[in-house]
Amino acid sequence: MGAVVGPVLGHSKGQERALGEELELELALELCEHRRSVELIALLAISCTFFLFMHTNKLNSRLKEMEVKLQPSEFSALGLTGNHISGHDAGKHDDINTLHGTYQYLKSTGQLQHLTSTAQVNNTRRAQLDTLFFNRVPKAGSEKLMALLKLLAKRNKFQARRDHEQLYETILMDTGFARHLLEAEILNCSTANSYTKHMAFLNFTEFGQPWPIYVNLVRDPLERLISWFYYARASWYLADRVKTFGSKFKMPSVQWLKKDFNRCLLTHDPECVYEQLDMNHLGDHRRQTLFFCGQQRALCMPFNSRSAMQQAKRNVEQHYAVVGTWEDTNTTLRVLEAYIPRYFAGATDLYYAMQSNMENVNRNAFRPALSEQARALLSRNLTQEIEFYQFVRQRLNKQFIAVQQMAQSSNN
Repeated sequence: MGAVVGPVLGHSKGQERALGEELELELALELCEHRRSVELIALLAISCTFFLFMHTNKLNSRLKEMEVKLQPSEFSALGLTGNHISGHDAGKHDDINTLHGTYQYLKSTGQLQHLTSTAQVNNTRRAQLDTLFFNRVPKAGSEKLMALLKLLAKRNKFQARRDHEQLYETILMDTGFARHLLEAEILNCSTANSYTKHMAFLNFTEFGQPWPIYVNLVRDPLERLISWFYYARASWYLADRVKTFGSKFKMPSVQWLKKDFNRCLLTHDPECVYEQLDMNHLGDHRRQTLFFCGQQRALCMPFNSRSAMQQAKRNVEQHYAVVGTWEDTNTTLRVLEAYIPRYFAGATDLYYAMQSNMENVNRNAFRPALSEQARALLSRNLTQEIEFYQFVRQRLNKQFIAVQQMAQSSNN
């Protein structure tokens, strides 16, 4: 019998080659997948690094924004009499416009060693009654501070009061009106309290009355004007006015409502002409200095007046415990807590606990950006207002440094 040929065990050369190629393909695919994974991980790492870089940059920018800008002037809290830095030269002195730069300046001039007591820059001790008086500046964030005062009133056991809402605010008042306001409203409380009203600075001595604890807020003069321009045109603001005052409030024309601030300014629309020493236009609140200068119309009403600005500086230094700004939120809260603890103890914690709600208080979402041309023109017309604003921030800066100095001394 012939041999029986069984099935061939193993593979032919062709089959082995095909199998090898298949294995190589699978290996290549695995390597490709592995390479893709590595590339994906690398891409993810790069993305994370870029995100962290951008986030760090953003945080750094926000920290810089929080730094206090400082501009020396005649009645400077740093004693820089005669060393005023003009707007033209301000860019050459950027270091002094930061909190660190201010600290270095005080240190280099020998003033830092004398800043050992907050009493040197705190007028709270001069108050003669337990009343916090907030003669608020329009469009400087006063609603936010009023909301904070309501919370603080519960925490620190005082009454948070305000004036009755009016169709037209009485900023300047005659002697009879002022006396009645003092007796019937501001001083008409026998317990610890705060009282808030839109009005120009009032000299309590002239009425034979004890001094309260004066506080206020300021805002960049350009930003205030732009803010008011669009705030007065906001639909929700107009609806609220109609709801509150009914037929007494006259709705403006559609043409007026559609105005654009840039065009209004550059075309010299009467509403946006800021004539120097002008005695009119009290209603648009263009004069931030008025709220610190006082009730003397001849002195304080002329728009962008240097005399009014200097008087406002004197009143701030002599009579205000703290004048802060939400543009330096942490600095303002820290100084308020340190200088007026009876009313502001715990202010920082309360503020940040409800920050999300506070950020939208009286905020107008619709506000086109100001063009560079319009900004330059507006700045030239607000020189005294800008100097006063920078002076106030300078004073706040020094108060903050004094607080830090005291804290450091205590720790040592």
